[in-house]
Amino acid sequence: MKKLGLMLLAGLLIATSTPAMVRGQGSKLPYQDASLPVAQRVDDLMGRLTLDEKIGQMTLVEKNSIKSADIGPLGIGGLLSGGGGYPGTGNTAEKWAAMVDGYQKEALTSRLAIPMIYGVDAVHGHGNLKGATIFPQNVGLGAANDPDLTERIGRATAQEMIATGIYWDYAPVVAVVQDVRWGRSYESYSENTELVTKLSSAYIKGLQGDGLGTPGSVLATPKHFVGDGGTKWGSSKTDNYRIDQGVTDVDEATLRAIHLPPYEAAIKAGAQSIMVSFSSWGGMKMHAQKYLLTDVLKGELGFTGFLVSDWAGMDQITSNYAEAMITGINAGVDMNMVPYDYHKFIDVMKQAIADGKITTERVDDAVRRILTVKFEMGLFEHPFSDPSLLPSVGSDEHRALAREAVNKSLVLLKNDNQALPIAKDTPTIFVGGAGADDIGIQSGGWTIEWQGKTGNITPGTTILDGIKAQVSDKANVVYDKFARFRNEKDANGNQIIADVGIMVIAEQPYAEGRGDSPDLMMLDATNLIRERSKKLVIIVLSGRPVIITEQLKMADAVVAAWLPGTEGNGVTDVIFGDKPFTGKLAFTWPRAAAQLPFDFKTLPKTGCDAPLFPFGYGLDTQSSTTYQDTCQK
Repeated sequence: MKKLGLMLLAGLLIATSTPAMVRGQGSKLPYQDASLPVAQRVDDLMGRLTLDEKIGQMTLVEKNSIKSADIGPLGIGGLLSGGGGYPGTGNTAEKWAAMVDGYQKEALTSRLAIPMIYGVDAVHGHGNLKGATIFPQNVGLGAANDPDLTERIGRATAQEMIATGIYWDYAPVVAVVQDVRWGRSYESYSENTELVTKLSSAYIKGLQGDGLGTPGSVLATPKHFVGDGGTKWGSSKTDNYRIDQGVTDVDEATLRAIHLPPYEAAIKAGAQSIMVSFSSWGGMKMHAQKYLLTDVLKGELGFTGFLVSDWAGMDQITSNYAEAMITGINAGVDMNMVPYDYHKFIDVMKQAIADGKITTERVDDAVRRILTVKFEMGLFEHPFSDPSLLPSVGSDEHRALAREAVNKSLVLLKNDNQALPIAKDTPTIFVGGAGADDIGIQSGGWTIEWQGKTGNITPGTTILDGIKAQVSDKANVVYDKFARFRNEKDANGNQIIADVGIMVIAEQPYAEGRGDSPDLMMLDATNLIRERSKKLVIIVLSGRPVIITEQLKMADAVVAAWLPGTEGNGVTDVIFGDKPFTGKLAFTWPRAAAQLPFDFKTLPKTGCDAPLFPFGYGLDTQSSTTYQDTCQK
């Protein structure tokens, strides 16, 4: 009894160490010593944690839901901004830094001064931040197929994030999209496993640099494990979604062959955080899949980092909240993105552990994984923003990189009558379509707001701006959003016919399941500008291949520009001939939505059942090759 009493007393002394000592104002504790191996620091800190503090580390809360005064006492492990989660005081880099650093200061008031980790969906640049460089969405980077470029974009994104105190990026999406009706298609690089694997690994390397903890490093989060790109149309049970968060209805061999390789490569590239998918497989939500999360990912593939849930992802396992949390944690989820009622999650965890439904061993494994990554990131030594990087946000250097990415992402689908490149001294150029002069449309979802937003929502260059900057003083550029050009008449009152018409047809911004589309149809006024132009060039702004079969017939040239981001002049560099067309389709382009989903193994190459354009297709203006449609209808 005497020995047991001394042990309990020693444990109590450890558990009640004063904050002054822990925060380094007294003796430095082993876990605070950066010269010690990470494993030793983790062991020391784990031995000091109470159960409540361990549960706190497993809790990830959305910033608009947290009470700042709770962060320290509850030992909250992480905070995040969802889409549109910018500071209420103003959407500037300085305001972001002040907000995140303020939360971090609260975290460091905890008994053991454990830093929290702050995350955002910087899926194409630091997209929530006004003034940040917005790069092309991944669908465009897939067409560029340039790993070095993708790595440099990851590096630039990391710098702009760190300027605001954020060291955790919920990116890249490594989904291998099998049906482009999915509203998240633009977040993916390709339908091709090899291409997704190559580019996502490059992006991870860009974000993380030479290793976590090195200057300029941000924790990557490949997502969503596993099979989110293979869900079946009509299988979703979320809101009015049709395919997003649905069922990946394939056998295990197919799941492994198509959807698993990007994660194998991500782990080899150093990924230490992976986000679990909303989707289902084998009759079970992915957040409940112990076989895939624990046996395959952590066991077979040797993943040593931590698994984070998607936004309230474990809630979807079952309507019984406690049962859902127990199932998800036991399946292998280490950190739960609550994101709202964190007290409820914490209370359920305490009760489940007390009842023996979640073992302390499972909790210790989860917390050890989380703390290991925090130590590897150097958060204990450098928890705050780096003000020296503030000038990098939206810098000329980063915008030049984004412009290069746009140059390389464009795919020339058709070029008859030498329509491209356009001569800079063309006398009259008509430009039509709302997308020609709208930063929000050309950037797409996950830009300032979750769903994106139309209008000039952040500084940048529109395609129209780029056209006006490219042409000579002899050219007359006329813009009409509706492509009517009713007032363009000569001195005799005759309607002017433009030498070149440029029609920008565009999808409106969307994200996730709200972008699920049954028909992929584009509504535009191409016929109007066709009547008023000697040559017609169509620029397609979209997050995926869309149905342009009729527009293709009317046009002399068609360019897939995807969602280029803030640097619209990257489009005009190419159409006016300063840069060559080098992009190739990373997705098969359907002739009609009825062809979807494609059976890639039996896809015909010719005829009306063939796709409009095959994977890998792309013309250049130097070649004599032109578009040839084999369908005679």
